[in-house]
Amino acid sequence: MAHAKTSYVCLPCRASYKQSYGPDRRRICPRCAQSLIHVGSAFAAPRRRDTAAWRTLSVLLHAGVRFHKNCCDGGPGYRPRSLSEVRERMAYARRTGEPFAEALVRHEVP
Repeated sequence: MAHAKTSYVCLPCRASYKQSYGPDRRRICPRCAQSLIHVGSAFAAPRRRDTAAWRTLSVLLHAGVRFHKNCCDGGPGYRPRSLSEVRERMAYARRTGEPFAEALVRHEVP
């Protein structure tokens, strides 16, 4: 039986790769030979030339936010798509003391 594929990204190369999932196997970027980051099966990569989207993605990944499917609605839930949305949520997290990862996936910021 074939294993389901999931997405891995290389932030320096701005590249995304679909590979079968295996937690014990280290993934290497074929372009730069750095480690790939496992982002989840519900990930849709931005265009390589869209530097703002890749910067936003970098903030999300470094905060620990991933794109795994949810059993109930099939998607990963809300994720910010612009740097202004990220800044807004990070300011909210600093103001309230909420962890960055939780503030970043909030749909509405009060």
